[in-house]
Amino acid sequence: MLIKNNTTKLLVTLSFLLILPFVQKQWFNLYSLNINDISFYSILYYLSGAICPSLVCLNSLKNYTYYNFNKDKIHSIKIIKGKRLLILVAINLIFLSYLIANYLCINFDLIFNLFLEGINEPKPDIARLSSFMFLISILLIFKKSRFLLKKLILVNFILISFYIWHLQINNINVDDQFYIYRYFGSNDLNLINLFILVAIEISFYTWSYLSHKTNLSDWIVPKPQKGDFIPFLHLLFFYFFIFIYYSVLT
Repeated sequence: MLIKNNTTKLLVTLSFLLILPFVQKQWFNLYSLNINDISFYSILYYLSGAICPSLVCLNSLKNYTYYNFNKDKIHSIKIIKGKRLLILVAINLIFLSYLIANYLCINFDLIFNLFLEGINEPKPDIARLSSFMFLISILLIFKKSRFLLKKLILVNFILISFYIWHLQINNINVDDQFYIYRYFGSNDLNLINLFILVAIEISFYTWSYLSHKTNLSDWIVPKPQKGDFIPFLHLLFFYFFIFIYYSVLT
């Protein structure tokens, strides 16, 4: 019954997100009629840019943060340990720390470039970025700080999404002075923002599995079974529709 209710809520949310961009375009048309004046539709259209990011964060916090895996399989012969586990843990931890550090740097850079133009914020060099990554990796090791860090990432996603919305409404071009310019493989900043979040979500899921309960302290991790991939498939399914939302909105 619980799975059925969660599926129903997810389908309702996704249906709403598929309709929302068409509604936003109508609000934009009404906003364009009085673009120089502040009106109800101009405020509504401006605030509508936070609807999808907020839904993404609420769903991620509820379904893609507090993972629970079956610990009974630890006695299975299908386990990961020794050097293979060390390599897997090191790669995932470094990659996840790098993604989070860069994602937070994008947020700080957007704030300075959009709202604090008089202050020249230096770009993160290798030493500063490495120190930041080291701090993040420590936070990821401990359970409570890992959850706190995940919440910070979701807040970061909302802020960056709203900054991008502000850029688009005011026709502000992103040039090489913006840190996000290094990811400028697409003309749609929303998709860049989304791709970074999805990469963090996937890596966070992997790290949650590796560090589940006493896996790392015992230095034995059972190989994932079919049931362990259900949250991962659910994650991909959800963000696929978010990708469609931003594609339609563009």
